[in-house]
Amino acid sequence: MELRQLQYFVKVARKQHVTQAAEELHVAQSAVSRQIHQLEEELGLQLFVQKGRNLQLTPVGKLFLGRVEELLTGLEKAVGEIKEFLDPELGEICLGFPHSLGISLVPSVVADFRRDHPNVKFRLKMGTFSSLIRDVIRGDVDMAFISPYPENNDQVVGEVVLTEELYAILPSSHVLADYSSIRLEQLKYDSFVLFSENYSLRTIVWEACRKAGFTPIIGFEGEETDTIRGLVAAGMGVSLLPEMALTQISPLMPVKVKVTEPHVTRTIGLIRKSGHKLPIVAEMFQQFLFDYFRLR
Repeated sequence: MELRQLQYFVKVARKQHVTQAAEELHVAQSAVSRQIHQLEEELGLQLFVQKGRNLQLTPVGKLFLGRVEELLTGLEKAVGEIKEFLDPELGEICLGFPHSLGISLVPSVVADFRRDHPNVKFRLKMGTFSSLIRDVIRGDVDMAFISPYPENNDQVVGEVVLTEELYAILPSSHVLADYSSIRLEQLKYDSFVLFSENYSLRTIVWEACRKAGFTPIIGFEGEETDTIRGLVAAGMGVSLLPEMALTQISPLMPVKVKVTEPHVTRTIGLIRKSGHKLPIVAEMFQQFLFDYFRLR
């Protein structure tokens, strides 16, 4: 069984068509058909069945595909690790982060790191609190920014790199828009624009309102910082957002007001898989991040 056979098999399985697979592989159709035929003979089973003009995997073909993809992924990772060992500057870093950090923080730290390491590549993946932890545990990302920092999860390790203040955001027409600071309870009769339930910022805002003695009235829900900010600016309600999410200027901007009671903050952590050694280039980036935040 040859590596080429497995690569051709995966390509045909994904395209469900020998001709299209051959075009992407830049080889003759006959070469692809021959390799698939030899693979089936060696295995002693049929991997594909013809259905119209397309090929479909047999049940055992589907099983084989999953195993082959795992094998090829592992091989690709091994080759990457060897190249990185020989020259970490040619490595790739897989970084996860929540949407609210993608506005300015992640672009800033990546740009700063690449000034001294211009050949390092980045693969970025945005996610929610739970999906970022899952991505780290499964190895889909080397490390992830996350908020709040998960204190009681023994499957990930890391540290808090930043504590950030949350501000009330109000429409410019709001009666409190000219105030320099407010108590959160002053917004208890307002409609709130909140993140959806799977976002950690929603939990932080909800808990802050509870401490202020009320349950927020939910008018709108969204999944992106820009949406929350825009809805508030358009007069659809009020909300709380971290300062970092308010740095970008857009046509629709709400008014930012400091909240004094309670003082609302969120922790931002950098996590990696517990007991897992990072690739060399990822270790370099992790240390860069720790130094970056300590200096700031």
